[in-house]
Amino acid sequence: MFYDLVKRTIDIVGSIFLLILFSPVVIVTVIAIKLTSPGPILADIPEKVGQRGKLFKIYKFRSMIINAHEAMRTDPRFRELYKKYKERNFKGPANDPRITTVGKLIRKHSIDEIPQLLNVIRSEMSIVGPRPCYIEEIEDYKRRYPNSKDYLKDILSVKPGITGFWQVSGRSVVMDERRLEMDAYYARKRSILLDILILLKTPLAMISGKGTV
Repeated sequence: MFYDLVKRTIDIVGSIFLLILFSPVVIVTVIAIKLTSPGPILADIPEKVGQRGKLFKIYKFRSMIINAHEAMRTDPRFRELYKKYKERNFKGPANDPRITTVGKLIRKHSIDEIPQLLNVIRSEMSIVGPRPCYIEEIEDYKRRYPNSKDYLKDILSVKPGITGFWQVSGRSVVMDERRLEMDAYYARKRSILLDILILLKTPLAMISGKGTV
C-alpha cells in the first residue's frame, strides 16, 4: 500500500534526523538524570500494546523514582495516587510525588519521549499514531465504556505513535472516552496529509507543554 510505504520511509528518515537533531538535548538529559537521582537513564515501564495487540517495551527517559510504576500499585502511600491515575487516562497528576526534579521539566516539554524514536526504527511505533496503551488501561476502558470496543479495534489496527491527534489536542486535558474517539478517528482517517498536519502542531505542543502532567 502506497500510504504504508511512504509512512514507513518518513518514520525511518525522520527518526534518524530527529535523533541527530536532538542529540545535544539527549546528552544534557542523560547527564541531568544521572547527577540528580539514583537509578537507570531509561524508565522501567510495563509493556504496552501495539499494532494488532502485540506487546512491546517502550523507551522513555526516566522522569520518576526507581520502580515508580510498581510502587504505585503496591505501596500503600500511593493508594490514592493510583486511583487518580486510573481516573486520568492512566496519567498521573501534576503533583505526582514520584516525579523527580528533572523529570518535571522533561515531561512538561515531552523530552522524555525522545528515546521512542528507537521504537519507531524498530517498527514497533510510528512517529504519528494513537497513544500506546497498557494492557491494564485497555481492560479498564472496556469495563468503563462498553461501547469502546469499536474504538479500540480501530486504534489497535495501526502502530501507536510518539505524537498524534490526541497528543496535539490537549493531551491529558482531553479525557476518557473522548480520547479514544480521537485516536480511533485518526486510525480510520489516516493519511499523509493528516500526519503532516499533526507534525506541524507537535513543536508548539512540546514548547508550550499544554496538557502535560
